[in-house]
Amino acid sequence: MSKRLMALSVLVIFVLTFGLSGCGSQQPAKPAEQSKAKVLKIGSDTAFAPFEFQDENSKEYVGFDMDLVKAIAKQMGVEVQVQSMGFDGLIPALEAGNIDATISAMTITSERAQKVNFSKPYYKSGLSMVVKVDNNTLKSFKDLEGKRIAVQIGTTGADEAKKIKNATIREFNTAPEAFIELKNGGVDAVVNDLPVNEYYIAQAGGKDAKIVGEPLTSEEYGIATAKKNTELADKINKALDEVKKNGEYEKIYVKWFGKKPPQ
Repeated sequence: MSKRLMALSVLVIFVLTFGLSGCGSQQPAKPAEQSKAKVLKIGSDTAFAPFEFQDENSKEYVGFDMDLVKAIAKQMGVEVQVQSMGFDGLIPALEAGNIDATISAMTITSERAQKVNFSKPYYKSGLSMVVKVDNNTLKSFKDLEGKRIAVQIGTTGADEAKKIKNATIREFNTAPEAFIELKNGGVDAVVNDLPVNEYYIAQAGGKDAKIVGEPLTSEEYGIATAKKNTELADKINKALDEVKKNGEYEKIYVKWFGKKPPQ
């Protein structure tokens, strides 16, 4: 009996030892051990087509800036989370730490550069003016003296319009609101970024408005990060260089503007 008990004890120990270890190897990894994708919180004024706007069908944010920042994030190995907000609230949101970066057709200026870090320029633009299609009296920025001008609040277009002698400036939260005001006859012209004006004209089929005169300024857009977050700024610049090098930037540019980017 004693030999049988001893043999049985050895068998039980064998089963418990190897059986339990086998079960343990099949257990899934704990949540804390699973890798989690990092998220880059991006702030943007999503009413500035063709750079950023909401698709009517999918309700997703699309545009040149949206495609570009996703390509940059892919190079960085992170995911993008877009937060829509007013243009004039973007820099305060960066300073408060509510977002990590902003891409919103933001012109690089010395004043803004005192508050944020800008990436290398990713787009060259300039200010232009839009008038109603039947307006043949306004042909240049000089003709805007004493006129009613619609602009988007917080933009370089608003800054330049305020310099025009005796002009009445009406500021709107979004570019589409400024264009609607022009269509309704509430203002004589809209001053805004050239590609945005061109996109509006194209979408309207040139029925309501037209662009007149030469661009007032030459501007460059940059991706902004918090002044203290130099590490993120460096990573974005590195990723932007790579996106331009591997041809992805050119693909995105052609998609939204129908031509290759200037060299």
